[in-house]
Amino acid sequence: MDREDRLSRLVDYIVEKGTVRVEEVIAQFGVSGPTARRDLDALAEQQLVERTRGGARANSTTGDVPLRFRTSRRWHEKNAIARTVASLVTPGSVIAFNGGTTTTAAAYEVGVRAAADGQFAHTETTVVTNAVNIANDLVVRPQLRIVVVGGVARSRSYELIGPLTGLILPEISIDTLFLGVTAVDPQRGLFTPDEGEAKVNAALVEAARRTVVVADSTKFAATAFARICTLGAVDAMVTDAGITDASARAIRDAGLELIIA
Repeated sequence: MDREDRLSRLVDYIVEKGTVRVEEVIAQFGVSGPTARRDLDALAEQQLVERTRGGARANSTTGDVPLRFRTSRRWHEKNAIARTVASLVTPGSVIAFNGGTTTTAAAYEVGVRAAADGQFAHTETTVVTNAVNIANDLVVRPQLRIVVVGGVARSRSYELIGPLTGLILPEISIDTLFLGVTAVDPQRGLFTPDEGEAKVNAALVEAARRTVVVADSTKFAATAFARICTLGAVDAMVTDAGITDASARAIRDAGLELIIA
């Protein structure tokens, strides 16, 4: 595996274990001692872990790692979800994406479909987003009109947040929002690590006629700090086949349409 993929997997490993020693990294990832130490130093420099004598430990923000270190996690599942999302888009509609790895993959697939499907050439499809990376990916697609909400860019997720974002969202109407989340709690709702992101995501939900949550099955075992909304505020969920029977039943019991990618 290349170094970026290894670093992403190493972050996951440290989060799962809590603490690791250099010897564990060597054995788990098949690298030399100097390489293991350099990898841990690189993660510590980016405040993803805390270096300890002979190893490293997860810190209080490790669960909220930057987007570039999360792109390789469960890639096959996220690609399946992304292709399903693209199939749900109606040409000529107004859709929206917040930030995140799954929504980024989904937005990319929408762009691919828009370029290949002649229906998109004859009617303008609008994409609203607060994620600058998604806007950058899609602006090259002439079949799509890209609307970027204002705000301050958050480097960990490339999302625009803050009071400027709230100026435009009450003034627009979105047909379908594809909402990425960090954690799904069937009883309490949908969560993300940052309260600023949660506030903007909630405003996107409020502006949308229909909200479809896009979340791989690991999100049901995850936790995060800030609640976006309850499940009652959304309409459907797209996830992968790894979802447990209990979680699937809870989603359907909450009144959501469940789509397995």
